[in-house]
Amino acid sequence: MTSALPAFETHEVTNQPPPFGVRNLWADDVALADAVQREGGAGFVDVLQAYGGSAGDTLYRLGFEANRDRPRLRTHDAQGHRIDTVEFHPAYHQLMEVAKRHGVAGLSWHDGRAGAHVARAALSFLHHQAEAGTSCPLTMTHAAVAVLRQDPALAEWADKAAAPIYDPRDVPIADKAGITLGMGMTEKQGGSDVRSNATRAEPRADGSYALVGHKWFFSAPMSDGFLVLAQAPGGLTCFLMPRRLADGNRNAFRLMRLKDKLGDWSNASSEIELCGAWARRVGDEGRGVATIIGMVMLTRLDCMLGAAAEMRMALAQALHHTRHRSSFGRRLCDHPLMANVLADLAIESEAATAFAMRVARAVDLAPHDAQEAAFARIATAVGKYWVCKRAAVFVNEAQECLGGAGYVEESMLPRLYRQAPLNSIWEGSGNIQCLDVLRALAREPQVVPVLEAELQTVVGQDPRYDAALQALREQLAATPAEAQARRVTERLALLLQASVLLRAQSPLAAAFVASRLGGDHGMAFGTLPDDVDHQAIMARALP
Repeated sequence: MTSALPAFETHEVTNQPPPFGVRNLWADDVALADAVQREGGAGFVDVLQAYGGSAGDTLYRLGFEANRDRPRLRTHDAQGHRIDTVEFHPAYHQLMEVAKRHGVAGLSWHDGRAGAHVARAALSFLHHQAEAGTSCPLTMTHAAVAVLRQDPALAEWADKAAAPIYDPRDVPIADKAGITLGMGMTEKQGGSDVRSNATRAEPRADGSYALVGHKWFFSAPMSDGFLVLAQAPGGLTCFLMPRRLADGNRNAFRLMRLKDKLGDWSNASSEIELCGAWARRVGDEGRGVATIIGMVMLTRLDCMLGAAAEMRMALAQALHHTRHRSSFGRRLCDHPLMANVLADLAIESEAATAFAMRVARAVDLAPHDAQEAAFARIATAVGKYWVCKRAAVFVNEAQECLGGAGYVEESMLPRLYRQAPLNSIWEGSGNIQCLDVLRALAREPQVVPVLEAELQTVVGQDPRYDAALQALREQLAATPAEAQARRVTERLALLLQASVLLRAQSPLAAAFVASRLGGDHGMAFGTLPDDVDHQAIMARALP
């Protein structure tokens, strides 16, 4: 007769932080709330409060589920018919439904109130913190409306893209009240050089075109339609290519494979072949780049927002952990060196958020204000470069605050770290943005006066800012060479961030100027000067 093994415990679990938990991502974010109020979105606070609660609860949980089970490509059904279908985890569709219903992809188009673009930007910021992969189709759907509205004949497409309705069925758009849109711009031989695209657009007698060629990055392939660039007889042209034709049949393109990506696991990106796919021209032949330029500005803004959102969530995770874990007799966040790191991250995060929301206001006012339109034109390129460039190193520093726990998927930090480089690469990598900045400074006469007016508003508040601005003026007067494009863009970004913080009278403004412009900072985070109140900054970052 055997006796039962004695019951015992090997250890007691102590000194572990509680789960990140249910929280309202809007209510926790003083910097975001201040920025929305300041930039004209005050009328949407109730909407943002509600979505912040969802993002910090249901969407946060769904984000883990959607990233555990990646999309699967099914090219054929069991009987051998070609179906070109991508299957997603149900959590992906739940995330898309909640986001679409709350206006993440369309509030700025279907709500005519002032500040709608600012509110939509804040919604995107909140959503991206919970789950970044779905932000890709949401961003493309939102941005594509700007292109589709150029052609009155495409009103149904534009209105259904903007509608707060998500319908994942693979059916013609006539059978749907809401749709999503993707993009197919780049090809194997060209990348960002879209003018080298080789896909042919062959005119048909009815005014439509047949597209023949390939796309190397074809985003969100289960979308209802796609904006595609191809070579028409008159040159590079923009086209709208539906997934399903009006008669219900599949359009003539084939999904060849899904990209095996570093991150962005919940979302599908693909390679396709175009086999005479039906498409409708958007804009004039030969004007493809000019046609999509409004969309480019919006996608750049969302890249900024996504990077700033990743910083914000990484910071929140680091603060939560260090407030609930102790070492050597005190909380981690109370050790002076850790406090320096956390405060430095908080300064960077607030500057990124404030700048992104300032750009959102420029986008909101651009249709009726030439000065704001010019500012949006240059600031989206500047911000897309700098804020996105900072995200990866920022998230890695936040991981270190958690130690080994920050390298484990349960903490969310590995997912954020994989995601962090994407916005820097997508829609034109860093060099493309910086060359565009130089081009705008040299060729668009309204840009320099607009920047001067923006930066001049806070002159006299901090001598270190004034000195940095004068140095930039001298640099621009010397007509910077191409090799200096990153240096110029970085200084512009830092000055624009500082100007927003100074104008807002942020309690972090002086520390930002001292460290980022005044030279009182090292090459890594956690090198703030001694006269900075680390604890006060942390308290502001996550009450």
